Amino acid sequence: MKAILNSFFKIEEYDSNIRKEVIGGTVTFLTMSYIIFVNPAVLSSTGMDKGALFTVTCLSTIIGTLIAAFWANAPFAMAPGMGLNTFFAYSLVLGKGLSWEQALGVVFLSGIFYFLLTLGGIREKIVNAIPDTLSTAATSGIGLFIAFIGLKNMGLIVKNEATLVSIGKFSPATILSIIGLVIMIFFELKKIKGGILISIIITSIAGVLLGLVKMPTSVISAPPSIAPIFMKLDILGAFKISLIGTIFSFMFIDLFNSLSFMMACYENMDSISVEKRREGLKRMLFVDVSSTLIGSILGTSTVTSFSESAAGISVGARTGLASVVTAFFFLLALLFTPIVEVIPSYATAPALVFVGVFIFKVTMNIDFSDLKLAIPSFLTIIMMPLTASIGDGLSFGFVSYIICFTICGKWKEISPVLWIVGILAFINLML
Repeated sequence: MKAILNSFFKIEEYDSNIRKEVIGGTVTFLTMSYIIFVNPAVLSSTGMDKGALFTVTCLSTIIGTLIAAFWANAPFAMAPGMGLNTFFAYSLVLGKGLSWEQALGVVFLSGIFYFLLTLGGIREKIVNAIPDTLSTAATSGIGLFIAFIGLKNMGLIVKNEATLVSIGKFSPATILSIIGLVIMIFFELKKIKGGILISIIITSIAGVLLGLVKMPTSVISAPPSIAPIFMKLDILGAFKISLIGTIFSFMFIDLFNSLSFMMACYENMDSISVEKRREGLKRMLFVDVSSTLIGSILGTSTVTSFSESAAGISVGARTGLASVVTAFFFLLALLFTPIVEVIPSYATAPALVFVGVFIFKVTMNIDFSDLKLAIPSFLTIIMMPLTASIGDGLSFGFVSYIICFTICGKWKEISPVLWIVGILAFINLML
């Protein structure tokens, strides 16, 4: 068996061993397992069946991660992306009034366009045209938006007619939510893996003891059917001029987040040759887009490379064997449906805040001393939570960037591709 695994995954060639790969795959699972609880909690707010979402979350993660394992021989886990699922639920469905079927259609079309750009070589041109400052600001804004949703779901932020929002009442559920967030912070500061998962479990058990949550009738059962959401995407309903900007936003976020994350991970794999890293990155981009398409058909928001994969890579994972291990744990998770179904929203909400903090950290890379960069960056970041739309935040960023550079007489530094993106962004705001 050892010889077969070494031969298939080229483990020794990638300067690794089976033990490192198993540990790496396990660590990746522990750091990202919260998605099993959080993704159904977020997407079910649109009216989608929560049980089916649990099964689809696991299935899409398993399929995407195995594609990464066997096609790209890469230690990357694929799963419904944080930020993209909140964009799906709170911006498209609850914000713009789309049906969740149409929103799935938007995800599918963003994957198709992403695929076409990848084939046509246009992807590189778009990547090179978008300033690093704007892509960093977009990432920061997504982090802020996710944290805002998390605070709202925790009950810490509530609607206020006079001030738009204000602090909420400290109900038992809110207090447990705060305790859950503190537990996550404790585990992270102590550098102990799996803190988010442990926090969700502890606060859920506390809710049971306090009578806030009902005990599950069983521990293990067959996973719920995916029939309520499988193949329900409405592609024709999503194919509208008014949604072009939204489709582009999904594609932009997926493309830049995945590309920047995977490039950073491959750069840290010093033991792997440059040629292998380039080939791996090229293959992973196709894994990314195929996972998105498969996920939308199954019934979930954009499936993308999960940043928590970096945890597994940091402890030695270098090949697809680590991804197989991660996928195996998600397969086991399918058996524990009764437990997942009783997990309350107050237990998963802190995870949104915690993940938002991690994503928002990239803000430090923006040069706020340069106003022509600071203004579009700030507008991109702040408009995402204020408009409850990642797409609108991006649009404000692109348009303001072009305006600021034009006022400063640096319009020649704006590439033709960025001008096109800016025009599309302006149209999106007007529509």
